[in-house]
Amino acid sequence: MKQFSRLFSELDATTSTNAKVEALQRYFEMAAPVDAAWAVYFLAGGKPRQVVSMGNLALLACDVAGIPAWLFDECYQAVGDLAETIAHILPQGTQSSDVGLAQWVEQRLLPLRGMSEAEIAVRVRSYWNELDATGRFLLSKLVGGGFRVGVSKLLVQRALAAHCGVDAKRVAQRMMGYTDGKALPTLERFQALIAQGEAGVADVQDPGQPYPFFLAHQLDAPPEVFAATLGPVTDWQVEWKYDGIRGQIVRRQGQTWVWSRGEELVTDRFPELVALAQALPDGTVLDGEIMVWKQDRPAAFSLLQQRIGRKTLTKKVLADVPVTFMAYDILEQDGQDIRALAQRERRDRLEALLAGTAFRISPVETDASWLEFARRRAQSRALGVEGFMLKRLDAAYGTGRTKADGLWWKWKIDPMTIDCVLIYAQAGHGRRASLYTDYTFAVWNREPQDHAEAQSVLDAIGRKEPVRVRAEGDSQEPLQLVAFAKAYSGLTDEEFRKVDAIIRKTTLEKFGPVRSVKPSLVFELGFEGINRSPRHKSGIAVRFPRMLRIRFDKPLHEANTMQDLEVLLNA
Repeated sequence: MKQFSRLFSELDATTSTNAKVEALQRYFEMAAPVDAAWAVYFLAGGKPRQVVSMGNLALLACDVAGIPAWLFDECYQAVGDLAETIAHILPQGTQSSDVGLAQWVEQRLLPLRGMSEAEIAVRVRSYWNELDATGRFLLSKLVGGGFRVGVSKLLVQRALAAHCGVDAKRVAQRMMGYTDGKALPTLERFQALIAQGEAGVADVQDPGQPYPFFLAHQLDAPPEVFAATLGPVTDWQVEWKYDGIRGQIVRRQGQTWVWSRGEELVTDRFPELVALAQALPDGTVLDGEIMVWKQDRPAAFSLLQQRIGRKTLTKKVLADVPVTFMAYDILEQDGQDIRALAQRERRDRLEALLAGTAFRISPVETDASWLEFARRRAQSRALGVEGFMLKRLDAAYGTGRTKADGLWWKWKIDPMTIDCVLIYAQAGHGRRASLYTDYTFAVWNREPQDHAEAQSVLDAIGRKEPVRVRAEGDSQEPLQLVAFAKAYSGLTDEEFRKVDAIIRKTTLEKFGPVRSVKPSLVFELGFEGINRSPRHKSGIAVRFPRMLRIRFDKPLHEANTMQDLEVLLNA
């Protein structure tokens, strides 16, 4: 654990990519391979199931430190991270431990699941006593299932490649599925990552192993410059961008595996795709989109979410939320990796392979110019898609988000936008722990008659008066603000500091970490999708909300309404 703690500190202390890679290389050179196996798992995004709740760890830490819960809460509000707060308040340990990371995880942490609270308390107290502050921080993160560090999977792959002298793309291929929680890391799996392979000879792989996904770059330029920057439309394959789960179907040795882009094995969740894959010959890997298809068109992503979170798939669920696979690339054919072939050739092979099957193939769209495509792109929401995907016809299928092997662009439509009012705020986490950066926004339940009516509502909120209810004989609902979305991203650090100062000056009440504020700021909020949700007070939920700008220019009575959200919803 000491070596892993030092590595974590080095990674956390720098923003330099080269410095992070060098720190990782040093760790792989010094660490025991069985410990490095777990380090790669955590650093690449693996998350073991939570074995003890963070709430229970916090209560235990208060008991060990001899402080009341209210004081811990005050410390947490200042620090912004539960694990870091626990590490700060605990007394210094009296013992030292040289136990390695693998032994910590396999023999100490994972066995905590299922133990009695009393036994867990005894063991965790003992573990804390062996560790320094960084070790206790990491222990809490690993026990609570919330470990994160500022290093990408790509950097881990680069460091491993440099460490073992193997091409980084080969390491990336070997790592596919390494962080899937159904198969924990072992010495043998780590040795397979760094094994010296013969040049030009494919690695012997697990039959269900997928390929690294090729990721597109965001295209934000105006279409008027496409001809100059991208070249003629005839150099590109243009497809609609679907809103589902990126996935791969792997068909080998008479079996089928379905993987998500997050490298999670999801075969059991989508039996329809397993049935579809029966038509594929062995040695086939398809790339595409897992999505719900109803009434001969793509359905909203919110419908697919009903399938994602279910452990039991009833006949009703399967009937109400029918899933299909929109194939748009072929990565392996007859057991041969064909990713190096040009996009146009892979497309020809895909169409020939899937002809006469029940698979859907993402249609290739054609038009005379980029400006014509731009006009068609404006119809995206009506068609249930997110815009266009642009793929160079001579592009190979790359690894990750790279331009070295070819080029894909995602040309997405602009987000939906609503002007809304800030009504609640909560402090952020980590480096934003001292600032209020997590906001709740509201819209009017109806359009205010004028500035005066809106101001009377704002004044009543400032006096903490209860929401007025509709009186008998009133022709319309009393005006009020209705919370509908939360967001914590989109502003610059300087903008967050300005809003934080306003929040502190306009705070009305405190509810634990949350402050209610007198409405004074209008924000333009952007989001990718909108749907009905009985779980929300407003009856509406939005997807991927983020703040686009602060509308200092807009008076509060001109903020949007629930009726405006209904228009977006119906559209």
